[in-house]
Formats: sequence, C-alpha cells, structure tokens
Amino acid sequence: MALKVFLVALLSVVLVSGCSQDGDMPVDCSSHYKAGQNLSGIYSIYPAGNAPVWVYCQMVSDGKDEDNGGWTVIQRRMDGSVNFYQPWNKYKRGFGNVQSEYWMGLENMHQLTRNRKYMLRVDLEDFTGRKGFAQYSTFSVGPETDGYKLQVSGFKDGAAGDSLTYHNGMKFTTFDKDQDTDVKNCAKQYLGAFWYNGCYHANPNGVYLWGEDPTIFAIGNVWFHWKNNIAVGMKSIRMKIKRVA
Repeated sequence: MALKVFLVALLSVVLVSGCSQDGDMPVDCSSHYKAGQNLSGIYSIYPAGNAPVWVYCQMVSDGKDEDNGGWTVIQRRMDGSVNFYQPWNKYKRGFGNVQSEYWMGLENMHQLTRNRKYMLRVDLEDFTGRKGFAQYSTFSVGPETDGYKLQVSGFKDGAAGDSLTYHNGMKFTTFDKDQDTDVKNCAKQYLGAFWYNGCYHANPNGVYLWGEDPTIFAIGNVWFHWKNNIAVGMKSIRMKIKRVA
C-alpha cells in the first residue's frame, strides 16, 4: 500500500533539478521517441540534471505520426481539476497532476530551451467539439534573472489563430510577481498567470469556465483569436514543444 501511495505521488508532482546534465539521460520526449518509445503517455525526462521531471509525451496524434512524434507537453488543461491560480514559486517549479492537468515549470522550460532549439504547438478544443491549433517554429524561455522571458515566433495557423505573438518578449507574471506592462497586475485582474503584455490575447492558465460565458469578463482559459472574444473558455488546451534538428 505504501509503495502504491509513493508511486501515485511521484506521478503527481513535477520536479526540477539544477544539477549538471547527464548525457545518458533522456532530455525530453524526443529522446524517448528516438529510442523507440512510440506510445503516448507519462515519461521521465532530465532537462537539467539527475532528478526526473515527469511529463506527458505525445508521440502519436489522431492515429498518425506528428512530424515523427516526440512532443513534450509543458502545459495541459482538460477538466478543471487543478487550480492554476498559483504563486510564483509554483509556476517556477511546476505543479499539478501529470496524469491530467499540470504546468511543467518555468525553470524546466528554461533548462530545456536554453541550449537547444524547440518549436511550439498549442492544441485547442472548445465545448462544441471544434478543434484547432497554433504552431510556432521557435520557442524558448529565458532565465529567472530575466523574468523567464518568452521568445516565440514563426506562427503557422491551424484554424486557431495567432494569440501568442502578442506575448513575445514578455516576462512571466503571477499574482505575487508583477512583470507585465499594464498599470495593474494582469494575473490578479484575470485570475491566471502568463507572459502577460498589457494584458493578454492568450490566458491558458485562467479559470476553467466550462464553455462560453459573456457575463464573466476575461478571467477564463481563453485563446482570443479562437472567436475574436475573451469569453470562450476552452475545453482543452495543450501546449507542447519538440526539439528542432
């Protein structure tokens, strides 16, 4: 029984390490894919050192290969089971349940992308069953000393629209660490945490709204260009990255 509790806890916590990189360890989901692991599921990766970071690896999508597979999911919303209104330290280290909803952690994202090139894809679905994606050819997160600044470019439309370029070059903001350009704290105003500008086109870490609600202003898990408004809470949002050769 104790072993079962330990294993569940291990899968439910995202860890981070500052140790030196061990070249024999899988860096990301691409490493697992290249090693012959082609089933989507939970894997451990080592972006910074010897301690594992548990993530969901998407190897196959809709029954077919996605550019040879190996996507590392860095953020996932799917059922509202996890509270994403969290402080800076949680967003730095990571939180949630890797089996359902989680945030991989800003430090982990930085360690992954600081010396390697990655692309980003954001998969979206609303409560009507409509699906789409937005893809970006470059994605990286800077160091904590620079506010975990976002660098993203090279938008490709998959029927979702571009709601992320507006956030390019921005530092990350939480309710207890204001780094956006607005006179107020965007995370406090819109009950989320993100690379806010002044304030957002995308709020994937906002409140899980269970659909469209025009009576609640802008606090939801929103992708503005989905319907050109900020009242549509998405059923699912998945942010995932893959190494570019």
